[in-house]
Formats: sequence, structure tokens, C-alpha cells
Amino acid sequence: QVQLVESGGGLVQAGGSLRLSCVASGSIFSINAMAWYRQAPGKQRELVASITSGGSINYADSVKGRFTISRDNAKNTVYLQMNSLKPEDTSIYYCNAIEVGSDYWGQGTQVTVSS
Repeated sequence: QVQLVESGGGLVQAGGSLRLSCVASGSIFSINAMAWYRQAPGKQRELVASITSGGSINYADSVKGRFTISRDNAKNTVYLQMNSLKPEDTSIYYCNAIEVGSDYWGQGTQVTVSS
């Protein structure tokens, strides 16, 4: 089992920045990849960024050049640095961890970008 706890969400004006954190605990040695997803009201959950245990990184086209995913293995933490935020980035952001046969989700953190 893996437990994930997100933090760092909040209210920010358009053009501003936020950094989300996701701390993993439990059987973290089995994690193959971690990712950030988001879900806006009335919309499907979508992948924002992912990072594998080997360091491969992937971004959604909508956030390329603005968001950066990174990890600190010593702290069992994955970060999502979000710059140049837009109102359309407003969503609940979820941390996700994947291992063979299972995936785990955090409780989500709200990000609201005002225009």
C-alpha cells in the first residue's frame, strides 16, 4: 500500500505561480512512476505530468513550458512547479502513484486561478 498526501494548492492570480507537493509513504519501493492529474468541474480527469522511476518525464501539451515535475527521492516527494498560471488551470490536482497491478491517489488539492 502507498499513501499520498498533496499540499500547496490555493488561490492565485493569472500569471502567478504555485508549487504542489506530494509526499508518498508506505511501500514506496514498489512505485514505478508518479504523476499529477487534474479534474475541473464537469470535465474528465486528465494527466498533467508524469515522471518514472528511471527519470522519464511527460507533460500534457497544455502545460508544456509552464509546469515542471520533479522529485526528491530523499524526501519521498514529487513536486509540480506551476508558472504562468491561467484561469483554465483551475482544477483539483491529484497525485498518482503507479506500481505493477495497482495505482494510488491522493485526496487532491484545489488550485484556483483568478483572471
